[in-house]
Amino acid sequence: MKLNKTSKMIYMALLVSMALILSLIERMMPIPFITPGAKLGLANLIIIISIYTLDDYKDAFIVLLLRIFLSALLGGNMSTLLYSATGGIFSFMASILVKKIGGKNVSIIGVSASAAVFHNIGQLLAASIILENINMFLYLPVLSTIGIVTGVFIGLSANYLLSHLSKLPYFKEKLNLDKSNSSLCN
Repeated sequence: MKLNKTSKMIYMALLVSMALILSLIERMMPIPFITPGAKLGLANLIIIISIYTLDDYKDAFIVLLLRIFLSALLGGNMSTLLYSATGGIFSFMASILVKKIGGKNVSIIGVSASAAVFHNIGQLLAASIILENINMFLYLPVLSTIGIVTGVFIGLSANYLLSHLSKLPYFKEKLNLDKSNSSLCN
């Protein structure tokens, strides 16, 4: 069962709006991390959900780009847009690769954790280019550790949400939650 064009557009708009709201809420939260710019990545929860529920990765990528652009428009600046876009694109590519290559051997938690690490790599690459200083990658071990922890949290949350979404007729078929599918943990 596929969503018709209007239903898919409405669903994608809902995903974008939820990701945008989470992004704006996160921006208001004071997070006392060691490194500047480290965040929980709450909006990535919706991106992971879109990767697993939309029929095409292109649609999930559109959700990501709209969230990044609107978030920067509503409360960021050009550097926010650049860092978010670079991190988001790296994280999206990592999610797709890990999900495809890992198949049933990698859970949604693993996909999310790898996405978090690659989000940090993308942002550090952008910072290195802007500041013309490769030493920015010295932050990678600390950011990766924080990223893995937050990625596991986002993966657990996505797993929980997807297990509940699977009770709806469209998502039940799409997610195919049976006991042999280990990409989602019941």
